[in-house]
Amino acid sequence: MFQPRRTVLALGLSLAVSVPVLAQDKFPSKPVTIIVPHAAGGANDTIARVIAQKLVEQTGQSFVVDNRTGAGGNVGTVAAARARPDGYTLFITADSSMVINPSLYKNTGFDPIKDFEPIGPVATAGYVLVANPMFPAKNTAELITMAKQQPGKINIGSAGNGTLNHLIGEMLGKATGIDMTHVPYKGASAAATDLVAGQVQVSVQSLPSSIAFIRSGKMKVLGVVNPKRLPALPDAPTIGETVKGFGATPWYGMFAPAGTPKHIVTQLNAEIAKALESKDVQERLAGVGCEPFKSTPEQFAQLVRDDLPRWAKIVKESGATID
Repeated sequence: MFQPRRTVLALGLSLAVSVPVLAQDKFPSKPVTIIVPHAAGGANDTIARVIAQKLVEQTGQSFVVDNRTGAGGNVGTVAAARARPDGYTLFITADSSMVINPSLYKNTGFDPIKDFEPIGPVATAGYVLVANPMFPAKNTAELITMAKQQPGKINIGSAGNGTLNHLIGEMLGKATGIDMTHVPYKGASAAATDLVAGQVQVSVQSLPSSIAFIRSGKMKVLGVVNPKRLPALPDAPTIGETVKGFGATPWYGMFAPAGTPKHIVTQLNAEIAKALESKDVQERLAGVGCEPFKSTPEQFAQLVRDDLPRWAKIVKESGATID
């Protein structure tokens, strides 16, 4: 049957408009995997599971945490970068994997800018400079005095060479001119265990991994690394109150593989924001010394771009390198 040209064109336009709408199926319509590049039980894993559980409640779909450990977080990060960009493989990581590892390793196997779509941050973690209870110094000022009187005699444990807590210790040394002996461990928990046992005198620890020791009196806080005092430890002064300008705010955030549709990124950012507004999530994060951290995907992308050169400078000054 003959149709006027105008009718055919109108039909064609109608189809052209409808195709994108049909392509945007309801998300999520099947289980979502969240890759975490660090071991179960750590701060990264704990935060990811808090968020995953809330996303299950909000969307009615499964969000499964998949721990892919190895190479300081690079194994899981590479797996996330190479995943299909359809929104069904996501990535929650500490800032160290994304903005520090590129300066530590000759080849991480991923590009933090080109290989990912930043969705949004989820939390900031409290970090503290802690000591064995028998250590004479009671605060940062006393530690600095002791370290200057005994250069190289105080041991500072870390989760390993080039890890965030190692680099924060190096930052403190540079800012104050003190020299402590770095003792790297295979993970923060091993460093914490030896600190409690008195094998090392001090350590920089995330609050999620140290809060139980602090509350039980097995560790004492010399100073808070973050620029502001922590709600979980309101009486503990910041290092910046003694060392002007000192401070760092470690973060955890969600990413998707590059090429993930924008509407999915936008939806996930909104779901995270909603989750972080809920009282139960706030309480669970506070229980491990963390605070909600929200931003737009664009603001989060800028944070990553800003942090890369900042940590590259710190890594270079520390002399830390891996492989």
